[in-house]
Amino acid sequence: MRYARSILSTVALAALTVGGTAALAAPASAAPNTTPQKVCGSGYKTVNSAPVGSLGTVYLTYNSGNGKNCVATIRNTPGTAQDMSAWIYVSDTDEYDEDYGLYTSYAGPTYVYGKAHCVDWGGHIKNVYVQVTGSNCGSLMKESRVTYTR
Repeated sequence: MRYARSILSTVALAALTVGGTAALAAPASAAPNTTPQKVCGSGYKTVNSAPVGSLGTVYLTYNSGNGKNCVATIRNTPGTAQDMSAWIYVSDTDEYDEDYGLYTSYAGPTYVYGKAHCVDWGGHIKNVYVQVTGSNCGSLMKESRVTYTR
């Protein structure tokens, strides 16, 4: 499983590096009061987050009613469309979802069933990337966070 997760993370980051050439989605509407709950939907509560430098935050949310996790990357200041992404992966089930393209406010939502599973998740804004692995596992393991600029 660790090998599959490593390869998937590498593939996901490579796809993100390619950026808009793989898929260009219509820009999300710029909403200055955008929250992870508004992006992911009712019933989702923020369980983790990671700053994307000074540009915004990637949020991991969870809905205990349906057992799903959701990831959204939200800019601090909406404006001109920028290259952005949000992704999530469950290595135990090999379930993956991603959203990337040019957005004015946020990327996502991305969803996977994550009840009782560790999740890997992340996103980027412009050239700042965040990847969190082994997250929200309880006491099973400590998560790892990586932030880098390309």
